Amino acid sequence: MKQFTIPTNIEEKMIEWRRDFHRHPEVGWTEFRTASIIADTLVKLGFEISVGKEVVSSNRMGLPSELDLENAYQYALENGGIETYMESMKGGFTGVVAKIVGQEEGPTIAFRVDIDALPIMESTKDEHIPQQLAFRSIKDGEMHACGHDGHASIGLALATVLSQNREHIRGTIKIIFQPAEEGVRGAKSMVDAGVLQGVDYFLALHVGTGVPLGTVIAGTNGFLATTKIDAQFTGKAAHAGAEPEQGKNALLAAAQAILGLHSIARHSAGASRVNVGQCIAGEGRNIVPSSALLKLEVRGENDETHDYMYQQAINILNGAAAMYDVELSYDIMGAAKTCSSSDQLNEIIEKAALDIENVNTVHRLTSFAAGSEDATFMMSAVQEQGGLSTYSVFGTTLAAGHHHEQFDIDEKVMKIALDTWLSTIQQIYLEERSNE
Repeated sequence: MKQFTIPTNIEEKMIEWRRDFHRHPEVGWTEFRTASIIADTLVKLGFEISVGKEVVSSNRMGLPSELDLENAYQYALENGGIETYMESMKGGFTGVVAKIVGQEEGPTIAFRVDIDALPIMESTKDEHIPQQLAFRSIKDGEMHACGHDGHASIGLALATVLSQNREHIRGTIKIIFQPAEEGVRGAKSMVDAGVLQGVDYFLALHVGTGVPLGTVIAGTNGFLATTKIDAQFTGKAAHAGAEPEQGKNALLAAAQAILGLHSIARHSAGASRVNVGQCIAGEGRNIVPSSALLKLEVRGENDETHDYMYQQAINILNGAAAMYDVELSYDIMGAAKTCSSSDQLNEIIEKAALDIENVNTVHRLTSFAAGSEDATFMMSAVQEQGGLSTYSVFGTTLAAGHHHEQFDIDEKVMKIALDTWLSTIQQIYLEERSNE
């Protein structure tokens, strides 16, 4: 089978894209600039694209306020965003899906890359490479601190190569540029919009995660199912000295809930997690607190454990509200499933990675040590319709850990990931032909 022809400047282009995205990070559901530039690039490459509500359902978790969305939209307009595409993304519908159809019949292969940043103030220290080379974030309080700028660039490079090798494509290839991965929010909305229908092979990736440069992990298991919850307790304010009995203390209800949540008895079916990460409450020291907001999450290594933790958490929140005669409302801000990578696809990627330049170690399977991943919604959707799916890790040297203000990657990993994905496409074609 003839190899794909790869442009000689592709690595240079990936670095250029990655550093541009790094300078202009956009958190989940606000990726107007990033997504519009991706869409414009794909159209110029000859891809059929779908954007906005075509690929993101209206049922989205953890959506920013209307004001935040509007401010992000204006920022994008003023900093190189392309209004032609942004118009259909208004309201936070910031997904893009590219499709290219080959000249021969064949499978549908989908690749997913995430594109969002994190609410972190990036380091200004002299030793921080983005600071040295002038591609540090120009947005105060937002930063690409997890490598999604690199992921988006790998996706664009894959599109570039495929656009110049259409005659070697069998079937259909999709590249999914997903918003709002952080907080596990975006994948479910794209699944609900039907983006994964008809997909036979699905591949997602992450760079880094503590894996050294030159190591490729074909597939990962061990994702924890999770639900992220914002719980609002609403009571009644009163003067704490003059008439405390007239108040209904929302803060005490929240405090009771915190203790109860962290005391949930564990389930014998598997590992579980619970964490209350934030409590925002009260108005002043002499006022009975009328409101309290808890931001919490539960996790489980399987559906049974996760569902048990979730239901116990809801019971405790309701119980605490009843104890203090306050009202409770809660919103689901994010969710992910547990899903195992497909052994058959792991083997295909392992074969594909063995001969890639600068790859020295290949593992077929490992356990994911970073918690949860919303790509599991996409993985499950493909497996449920009879397809194969996996989540690969491409190692790279990190300046600091993920979600750290000095996070940075060794950009050599992007070419390794691109080459592996291209080789995987051809390995899939070989497997398909051998089964004909």
